[in-house]
Formats: sequence, structure tokens, C-alpha cells
Amino acid sequence: MAVRIRLTRLGRKKKPFYRIIVADSENKRDGKFLDILGTYDPLQNPAAVQIDNDKLQDWLGRGALPTTTVKSLIKKQAVVGE
Repeated sequence: MAVRIRLTRLGRKKKPFYRIIVADSENKRDGKFLDILGTYDPLQNPAAVQIDNDKLQDWLGRGALPTTTVKSLIKKQAVVGE
């Protein structure tokens, strides 16, 4: 079972809102997940990214791999957080 850190879509049509979750790579995009790590709101200016760093480090330590999109969001949050 490969575990991925990825986005799941919430919100309504034309108003996206995403959760950053940990899920099995074979599950559907909006399907079952293991844990919620944070949120991403692309409609705010600048886009709002909130990630629980303790949970993130815990899952990365367990071997969860972030998708390319989540990896870029983590980098953006690290730059803004400093």
C-alpha cells in the first residue's frame, strides 16, 4: 500500500477549496483518506495554505510521498512562514 499526501476537492462549482490529506494511492480523489494535514484555498489573494507541520513531518517519516502539487504548496508555505 503506497501512501500519498495529496489534495481532495471541496467547495462548489467554480469555487474550489482543497484539503491536504494522506490517502492510499489507489483510493479515489475524493474517497477514503487516513488523515487531514491542512487546507488550500486558491481563490484568496494570495492563495491561503495552512499545513499542520507536526502531522506532516510524522507522515513523511512514515514514508508518505507528496504529489508534485502538494510539494510545491509545502515549499510556498515554508517561504511565507519564515
